[in-house]
Amino acid sequence: MEGTTMELQLGGKKVLVTGSSKGIGAGIAHKFALEGAIVIVHGRNRAQADEVAHAIVTRGGRAHVVLGDLTDDSAVERMLNEASQHAGAIDILVNNAGGSGSVKEEWSTTKPATWAATYDRNVLAALRVTTRVLPGMRQAGWGRVINISSLAATMPPAGGPDYAAGKAAINAMTVSLAKAVAAEGITVNAISPGTIHSDTLDRKFREVAVQHGLDADAPWDTIERTVLPLFAQVPVGRVGQVDDIANVAAFLASPVAGYITGSNLRVDGGLSPGL
Repeated sequence: MEGTTMELQLGGKKVLVTGSSKGIGAGIAHKFALEGAIVIVHGRNRAQADEVAHAIVTRGGRAHVVLGDLTDDSAVERMLNEASQHAGAIDILVNNAGGSGSVKEEWSTTKPATWAATYDRNVLAALRVTTRVLPGMRQAGWGRVINISSLAATMPPAGGPDYAAGKAAINAMTVSLAKAVAAEGITVNAISPGTIHSDTLDRKFREVAVQHGLDADAPWDTIERTVLPLFAQVPVGRVGQVDDIANVAAFLASPVAGYITGSNLRVDGGLSPGL
């Protein structure tokens, strides 16, 4: 992934980005590496995680890989022990892993078990990792925790209520922890991405474009210009890029953002109508 440094004083900082073997997490990992941080790439798929780490190292960065299921306490413990062996105490934690299930449930079909699984995958996964890295941050008198939330937390749609509720819990957890550790040199913030370009979004947009008479292989800007207004009214007029999220994460993690804590930064091109 290409990019330019922002000189955010992150050189040598040890960063764990959960769920960074692909997508937004991978973009965040690349950005921190570009800023000189030592990155711990985490995932559940060895080949994907190795690919991200290899790309970072090829470009002159420093990266290590750890694997683990964040819904399993013992797996989290092993994963963090391995991360510590690679890089030492974690300075910056980005809780990116999570997401919705493979089937998006509606209110007519949703089940308590789905909500429990979604909560575990998003909220409890972040909790398991955070509570284990906090002691090291407290001892150092410096640390950053960044939770990747979603606009669904504050603009919940009719479908997928379990995911919206889980991300709302992430926001509440962010504020509570921020208050608890603010005097110890640790900041805690959330980022709520809007409509972000991904492989899944790209395929969906192209499917809709075909229904409106466009070629499925048309240039992305043509697809975007036609299809985006059908999905969301984004004032800046474009879909967000992974770098848009990664740049904000790097800024929040940096010493220059030391007076920002307990915040939820919406990176949505102005989509959210609230203050």
